[in-house]
Amino acid sequence: MSQVDASAQWVPSFNPWLIAASVMLATVMEVLDTSVANVALPHIAGNLSATPEEATWVLTSYLISNAIILPATSWIGKYIGRKRFLIICIIIFTGASALCGAAPNLTVLIIARILQGMGGGALQPIAQSVLLESFPPAKRGAAMAVYGMGIVVAPIIGPTLGGWITDNYSWRWIFYINLPIGLIAAFMANAFVEDPPYLQNQKPGRIDYTGFGLMALGLGALELTLDLGQQRDWFESSLIVFTAATSVLSIIAFIAWELYTPEPIVNLKVFLNRNFAIGCAMIASVGVVLYGSTALLPLFLQTLLGYPAVESGFAVSPRGVGAVVSMMIVGRLIARVDARYLITFGFTVLTFSTYLFTLINLDIAQSNIIIPMLISGVAMGFVFVPLTTLSMATLPQAEIGNASGIYNLMRNTGGSIGIAIMTTMLTRNQQIHQAVLTAHTTPYDPAFRAMFDQIRAGLMATVDPVTATQQTYITIANLVQRQAAVLAYIDDFWMLTVLCALCIPAGFLFKKVRNAKAIEGAH
Repeated sequence: MSQVDASAQWVPSFNPWLIAASVMLATVMEVLDTSVANVALPHIAGNLSATPEEATWVLTSYLISNAIILPATSWIGKYIGRKRFLIICIIIFTGASALCGAAPNLTVLIIARILQGMGGGALQPIAQSVLLESFPPAKRGAAMAVYGMGIVVAPIIGPTLGGWITDNYSWRWIFYINLPIGLIAAFMANAFVEDPPYLQNQKPGRIDYTGFGLMALGLGALELTLDLGQQRDWFESSLIVFTAATSVLSIIAFIAWELYTPEPIVNLKVFLNRNFAIGCAMIASVGVVLYGSTALLPLFLQTLLGYPAVESGFAVSPRGVGAVVSMMIVGRLIARVDARYLITFGFTVLTFSTYLFTLINLDIAQSNIIIPMLISGVAMGFVFVPLTTLSMATLPQAEIGNASGIYNLMRNTGGSIGIAIMTTMLTRNQQIHQAVLTAHTTPYDPAFRAMFDQIRAGLMATVDPVTATQQTYITIANLVQRQAAVLAYIDDFWMLTVLCALCIPAGFLFKKVRNAKAIEGAH
């Protein structure tokens, strides 16, 4: 029997759901940490005597090291054994979490976050690969539903959990809670996870130092560009010009090298697979929408509607509820319904839910946020599960590990791009709208004159005429500023709505995989 046949017929020694619980425990812990620290940044900056700009390195350092490890996961797993690599990553992540919590200053915290990102970067693709290989083809949709719950729900509940822990205990406990979870995850991984035959019999050759160096430089510079671009006014900053140029040149050189070298650290030829290439483009779009809207809504609720941090987190958490419910449904449907129809339906619903956010104003109730978020969560389930399953369906079993690393990198990179674009356009469009609205705040504009007289008349009952006039101008200036901000948020949500709408027909670009038997035959 050939190695390919042995791999195709291999079944794990333990129940696949025990294996799923083992890898997902670690993955959820890692995904939570990508967002749980966001709301604690002001507390971290104050406690460690750092500026808010310096404190953002707590997030940036993690994302950079995380992005560098993601695509190299498959190669490293083959080199030292995937099970061993998984356990090492969990231990590194857990140990780094303890160091983060105990950090006496910002420098130590940033170093610990780099180590945490190195340990955490591999957990998502390893979990996805293990799940796809441990379950038979007919049940892979259910496995991806479990995986999707962790990947989609964790970033949503992260800010709420982080805010609650920070308010009630200390920011250090957002890292300390990883210790018991990490120890349990390491124990379960050691007990239940095993390497399939193709990994046991296959060892990579020499280390591709050149490819890894170019990849690290390109992805690191890209993350720096996206994370610091808005703070430094993008290409008005020589630093951003340098990091952007370095990123572009390094990534181009990396692609050329990986296609040329006989033993690449990342096998880019997997993009020749039609389903996988389309899937990567679409999961990047999902990342833009998911992370972009998750960044916008809490900001809108806190800065314009006056919600406390924890309440704003609760307002966006229904997306997680909707995702959990829909993923359980989709996990059963995917073996019976053409996955392309599920993707199309999911993006249609996601387009509608995102459109509802373009109707926001300063007088909306909490339900105007909760209902669209719930609908959005339902849509995410119908998008994420079939999209992941269909993207991997026509790949050989031995390529799944390599593909998983790239696929997860595309989603995370899409998220970073989405946050960067949304925050930049929010600032720029607010300035544009404010300039347009201010042009109408003149004594010659009848609407302005009427509002001015009404506000001034109300203030005259408590203050003198001169003070009333000054306070009226201040009040109107604040109204203009807030209204300009609302219009800028609406512009951002229109951009996300259009992106979702473009993905609706894109689902039919996938090569048709009729059912579980067809998926099985592809391997």
